[in-house]
Amino acid sequence: MKNNVFVQYDKLSKAFHWVTAIIVVIAFVLGPGDFGHLLREGIDPGTRIDIVWHESLGIAVFTLTFLRLLWIAVRPAAPNVQMQPWMHLLGRLMHIALWGLLFSLPLTALLALGSESNPLTLLGGFRIEKLPLIAGSHLANLADWGDVHKLLGDTILWLAGIHALAALFHQFKLKDGVLSSMLPWQMKSK
Repeated sequence: MKNNVFVQYDKLSKAFHWVTAIIVVIAFVLGPGDFGHLLREGIDPGTRIDIVWHESLGIAVFTLTFLRLLWIAVRPAAPNVQMQPWMHLLGRLMHIALWGLLFSLPLTALLALGSESNPLTLLGGFRIEKLPLIAGSHLANLADWGDVHKLLGDTILWLAGIHALAALFHQFKLKDGVLSSMLPWQMKSK
């Protein structure tokens, strides 16, 4: 579609997309891989700034994702790029998977903390010592939620990478404007 004028997402949709992406990457980098080990040694996770940032960013991701979903319900229509039906289907499936992960990652973190009676410590000194509704729930014993959270964290990074590669393929091989529609700046088409 070399002669198309590329339609853009609205500015708020772009901001939600890119801020969420940046926060997810930072939260992943700061993710405490040794969290269980620290707790077994009796170290308070609230004394580790990486953990406090990780947990705070997780709450931010959940909040942004919820607000983004509300915005999608009322925003102007998303750009409709013409593509093969199988590409459209794969794109839809990818977006569903990413949305599911954006919601489930913070929830599995809360389940992990609550099921093991660990505190939630956020920036600004906000702390919830125990999440008793989780600890006493049936959900607490269904899985090792820390392991589930780690698996989902790895999964979202892999899927986001594939998502980015697909956007680059659309932009530079297919030249259909998929990437340009979400970039904060406008790219000139050839």
